[in-house]
Amino acid sequence: MKTILAATGNAHKVEEITAILKPLAIKVISFKDIDMELPEVVEDKDTFVGNATKKAVEIAEATGMVCLADDSGLIVDALNGEPGVYSARYAGEHASDLDNMNKLLKNLIGIENRTARFACCLAVATPTEVIGTAEGFVPGKIIDEPRGSHGFGYDPCFVPDGFDKTFAELGSEVKDSISHRGNALREAVKAGLFDI
Repeated sequence: MKTILAATGNAHKVEEITAILKPLAIKVISFKDIDMELPEVVEDKDTFVGNATKKAVEIAEATGMVCLADDSGLIVDALNGEPGVYSARYAGEHASDLDNMNKLLKNLIGIENRTARFACCLAVATPTEVIGTAEGFVPGKIIDEPRGSHGFGYDPCFVPDGFDKTFAELGSEVKDSISHRGNALREAVKAGLFDI
C-alpha cells in the first residue's frame, strides 16, 4: 500500500481525502501522524495552483515523503472572485469559519447575483520533484442564511447546482461525490499523479 502525506492540519480535509483515495489502496497520513517539526508554509501566491504547489514542495522536502497539498476556496462572481485564495482568512488572519461566512453574507446583502463556485487545486510532490497538479470545481450559489450542521467553512451557505440543500445539509457522502476537492482528486487519479 502506498503512503502519502496530506499536507494539512485540517482534519475535515484529511477525512475527505482518505475516503476518496481508499479504493486506490493509498494510505493517507496527516501531520498528526508524523513526529517531526514541520516548516510553516506561507501561502503567499495569488493562485490556488501556486499555493498548493509551494506547500507540496516544501513539506515533501522537509519530510522526505510523497506529499499531497491543496489550496481551495470559494469564488463569488458578484464579489469579483472574492474570497478566492483568501477564503480561510477572509475576515482576518485568525478568523473562524463563522466569521468568514458572516463577512461573505454581509458583503452580499442586496446583491441578486449569487452565483459562485468552490475551486480546489491539488499538487503532488516528492522530495525532488513536482509530480503534477489537478483542479476541481463545483458551481452553485450563495444563500442568504446558513443551513445545516455538517461540513465546514462556507458549506452552510453554499447550494451546489442541481440541489436544493447546502453542502452542510447534504452530508459527507453526497458532498464527497460532487465536491471540488473530490473532483480535483478524481482528476489527479486520472492524470496518474498517484502512480508513483
